[in-house]
Amino acid sequence: MKISLRNISWGVMLLLVGSTALPGLAKKKKAQPVQKQVVADDSLSPNDRKRFDYFMSEAGVQQAAGRYTAAFDLMEHARQINPKAAEPYFFQADYYLMMKQDSLANLALQKAIALNPDNLTYAERLAQYYIGSRQYDKAIEAYEALYQKKHTDTEVLQVLAQLYQQQKNYPMLLNTIKRLETEEGESEQLTLSKMRVYEMMDDKKAAYNELKTLSEQHPLDMVYQVMLGNWLMQHGREKEAYKYYTDVLKEEPDNSYAQMSLYDYYNATHQEAQAHEMLDKILLGKKTDTDTKMMMFRSYIQNNEQKGGDSTQVIALFDRVLDTPKPSAEVAEMRAAYMSLKKMPTDTVCAAFQKVLDIAPDNVSSRLQLIQMLWSKKNYDAVIAQSDAAHEYNPEEMVFYYFGGMAHYQKMDEDAALAEFRRGVAQINSKSSADLVSDLYAMMGDILYKKKDQAGAYAAYDSCLQWKDDNIMALNNYAYYMSEGGKDLHKAEAMSYKTIKAEPNNGTYLDTYAWILFMEERYAEAKTYIDQALKNRDSTADNSVVLEHAGDIYAMNGMTDESVDFWKQAYTDGHRTAVLKWKIDNKQYISEEELERRNNPKKAQTTSKKSSLQTTKKPIKKGRKK
Repeated sequence: MKISLRNISWGVMLLLVGSTALPGLAKKKKAQPVQKQVVADDSLSPNDRKRFDYFMSEAGVQQAAGRYTAAFDLMEHARQINPKAAEPYFFQADYYLMMKQDSLANLALQKAIALNPDNLTYAERLAQYYIGSRQYDKAIEAYEALYQKKHTDTEVLQVLAQLYQQQKNYPMLLNTIKRLETEEGESEQLTLSKMRVYEMMDDKKAAYNELKTLSEQHPLDMVYQVMLGNWLMQHGREKEAYKYYTDVLKEEPDNSYAQMSLYDYYNATHQEAQAHEMLDKILLGKKTDTDTKMMMFRSYIQNNEQKGGDSTQVIALFDRVLDTPKPSAEVAEMRAAYMSLKKMPTDTVCAAFQKVLDIAPDNVSSRLQLIQMLWSKKNYDAVIAQSDAAHEYNPEEMVFYYFGGMAHYQKMDEDAALAEFRRGVAQINSKSSADLVSDLYAMMGDILYKKKDQAGAYAAYDSCLQWKDDNIMALNNYAYYMSEGGKDLHKAEAMSYKTIKAEPNNGTYLDTYAWILFMEERYAEAKTYIDQALKNRDSTADNSVVLEHAGDIYAMNGMTDESVDFWKQAYTDGHRTAVLKWKIDNKQYISEEELERRNNPKKAQTTSKKSSLQTTKKPIKKGRKK
């Protein structure tokens, strides 16, 4: 049975990716090229020296070609020739790490370092191994040893800082920061780092002194004055903090950092009138940047929610800020998102997203959200209008061609839908979504087949499956159409089988597979699957096609009474075709083509075997969502 897409919606997924700092240090590196021996071992005979160099060189060639096992074997020959050489052990350690044989890797690294203690590469690799195996104490020892050998290597100190912080060894973390100051010179960042460490050590006096010193060293940089004020606020010294904020604003009246801090001060000290006044000053200020406005709105909404969540106050503030000559699209988008979160009426939220588009017509996310809301209301004309507008501002965004085409399809304007889908696939590039491209081609295939363009339909389906070979709906429809033509049934069966493996309880897919088996004259197998299709059919859908198929399959299995019952059910459900009436009256199966030949012998044409439902089946609503 073919799947109709009249009631399918489409959603957008976002994926968030995070990372951590310390584990990244432990990433195992690929095996390094074989290094030449720095100091030759004079105890080797000329012949052994020649053999050693050969095996080392050949190992390097094999390693470069990615044949690590062969390289390992060659390196083992070199090691046996000269057991005092460090390089073979170092290479073998990398190989062991790659094979996840960590204990052997550790032994090999230790041996390489013992033979060549001055090689910093060997020592660093051992330190990295300790991090990878979460032996942080040993990692610290290894990196401290490295630092002793090379004081100017600040990267080693940075790793040590992370290790000491991970171990919560704050005195040594502080010591490491001071060593960084020695090597790199004093900096604002390092001073702030020391202040944070003092905070973690609960040494408030030292933390304050670090920050105060920084502010005194940079008297013209108001950021540090505000930071000092914030620190004082956090430690209950509100009056002192207030003086810092006001002093900064005397120097720089539009300093948004100081304004936000003063706003927080007024809220913390329950001076609501002053807080509202400062809020207006920030949000309505011509020199306030968008990021600051967004932060202020988040803070205001948070405070509002804590006090009961009066959305009227929030919306009123949004409206005031947006009622300016050059309103911010970001603020308008936050307003729309807030209204959506508060589950306000759909029309109201739609108007809010339209406001965003009035300001920034190229805003893709807002237009998508608006389209999805319009789709849920089945306002297909509005979806088409929004999609057409998107083509002007975002012609490369294929999703709008999908929605526009689907809206035309829902309105039964298949020519317009096909044209829209074709415009969509014309935008395909290397970054195109495989799912979306596949669905566009799938829809083209459905429409083209309906327009009796079999070659075009099959080409579209093939393109669809090239982009996504597990597009279940396309596989089902493509397979069913092929079964109607009675050609390539083996291919159709293979495609249909994928669908029932993916969704073994989907009555639609089971019916398609059963019908293909029927067309292959595998009637007993067909009955097994049509029985499953009947068991899993959607009670809310039109099942007349499944019932007629069941009747046909039962008839060819010699179960005449049951087949007639199925045919009668299909006929009663509205599937009143001439061929179905004939099957009921004559209590036997006949194809539509055969009936046509009997009734009109002169008009009979030699055609491929087709199903009895080529022109009469109705689309059903069941299928996965897009």
